[in-house]
Amino acid sequence: MAGKDTPTALGLDFGTTNTVVALADGNGSSDLVEFSSPGGGADAVFRSALCFWEDEKGWNGIAHEAGPWAIEEYLQSSLDSRFVQSFKSVAASPLFERALIFNRPFRFEDLGRLFLQKLVKHAGGRLDQRPRRVIVGRPVEYAGARPDAALARQRYDLMLEAFGVELHYVYEPLGAAHSYATRLTRPATILVADFGGGTTDFSIVRVAAAGAAQRCVPLASAGVGIAGDRFDQRIVSQLILPLLGKGGSYRSFGKLLEIPGGYFADFADWSRLAMMRNRRTLDELRRLQRDAVDPAPIGRMIALIEHEQGFPLYDAVGRLKRELSSAPHAEFRFSSEGVEIAAEVRRDAFEQWIAADLRRIEAAMDQALARAALPADRIDRVFLTGGSSLIPAIRAIFTRRFGDERIASGGELTSIAHGLALIGEAENLDQWVV
Repeated sequence: MAGKDTPTALGLDFGTTNTVVALADGNGSSDLVEFSSPGGGADAVFRSALCFWEDEKGWNGIAHEAGPWAIEEYLQSSLDSRFVQSFKSVAASPLFERALIFNRPFRFEDLGRLFLQKLVKHAGGRLDQRPRRVIVGRPVEYAGARPDAALARQRYDLMLEAFGVELHYVYEPLGAAHSYATRLTRPATILVADFGGGTTDFSIVRVAAAGAAQRCVPLASAGVGIAGDRFDQRIVSQLILPLLGKGGSYRSFGKLLEIPGGYFADFADWSRLAMMRNRRTLDELRRLQRDAVDPAPIGRMIALIEHEQGFPLYDAVGRLKRELSSAPHAEFRFSSEGVEIAAEVRRDAFEQWIAADLRRIEAAMDQALARAALPADRIDRVFLTGGSSLIPAIRAIFTRRFGDERIASGGELTSIAHGLALIGEAENLDQWVV
């Protein structure tokens, strides 16, 4: 019989924030792949990040690292490197063609291939010989304005062409549903809510009794391009952008004009912030600084971009968000390159900042229920997964609609990969593939 040395399928949860891989063993269970870290330990969660630096021995004259190794490299030489994360969020964007890194163009699939190369390298040999069948998670709805799902599929195919022979795409929450079904001992209709970095996705699945020939039957799915990264943007917009010139004015040909909002939108979006460190953008900002009524805030933005302070800034934002999940208030602190921020943030204020986002998330859940033609009282269990599922305002949506006794959680970062690998073993694989 198959064992861990002969995996039958691979589940790949390539996430906006983190990537997780699981290998099905052929016996109805799966095993998470652990990756080495700079500190000498191992972790099943691999950060979806890249760091680049110039090196004539590297690909196209540039060397790179990924995951926690990318963070380590960046922290050691931030001024001589380029740090990129959340690049999955541009997969479906027709506006994104390529990123210029040290004046070399990188397409989405280039970034993805380089990321996967390092993922395999840091897996300690467990991914050197991969099973033919690879089950890849994809969001129900991609992130970004007017996302193009066909374009995302094309880019994923190019990114993964050397990673697996048989590529099958499955909605991410369906992977989580398959994972959660292993906990159930009796039939149930379940709603899975997956809160990622770029998207929030829902699936409704009917689970048969343990031992049934067909354990899970998908009923409906829905999603929205709003999740953890959007919540980070709200914090940045409220606490940081006013100190960088948002709402300020500049003089042009005798007129007083508002500083264009595009710079602030880019700064508040991880996928675009990393690309602002280029000569054209910095020259434009310096001209704005020269003509600004108050030049100091624009100077702070320039300093943060030039000195590659995006990662520590967003690290502080993420830390605040996590602290507000367990406490009614928390202190935000950031100090670098002339920008000093110390602010007490109350959880209820944060909830006001994301209130419109929460309404859209709830509307996506309603859409999934409508597509399944099921009222809320016909849902037996609700499974919440993904990092943002820990935010109290998120959980409150489900408590209000379903009652606390029907809600379950766990494996927030690993359940999708686990379930995708199990789906890879299913004889009725076609019903899951999209």
